[in-house]
Amino acid sequence: MIPAEAIVYRPNVAAILQREDGCIFVAERINIKNAWQFPQGGVDEGEDAETALFRELEEEIGVKREMLQILQRRDGYRYAFAKGRLKYGIYGGQEQAYFLCRFNGADTDFNLDATHREFAGFKWIKPTEFQMEWVPKFKRKVYRQVMLDFFGVELG
Repeated sequence: MIPAEAIVYRPNVAAILQREDGCIFVAERINIKNAWQFPQGGVDEGEDAETALFRELEEEIGVKREMLQILQRRDGYRYAFAKGRLKYGIYGGQEQAYFLCRFNGADTDFNLDATHREFAGFKWIKPTEFQMEWVPKFKRKVYRQVMLDFFGVELG
């Protein structure tokens, strides 16, 4: 096992889209049935976190910047990949900046085929309806903390 201090963490952004009614967007991974998550992705060289956020949302779910308003940002969420896996041969985990964004569009504004399809579908849920079983074990600590920090919701 690699000691946590020896892991190189890839900069990453994640988005929690929230409608006016308080419901949040979750998407189901195309390759893993019943694995629901927030859109997320890496920060490319030369990008800041906000630029990466808007790029990732357009690439993954087809949502344009004009449909979003950043309400809150929190940094420093980290997780190590399972079983010592490395991404791009060097990254043993990810360090995420989470953004809570008001979504001002409609469901018809989503395009899961915008670039390469990552999600089978999506749904809107209340934060209290989020299920930890949807998330791989190595990401659960981050999801628990995110739900607590943004919504005051303690997930089991």
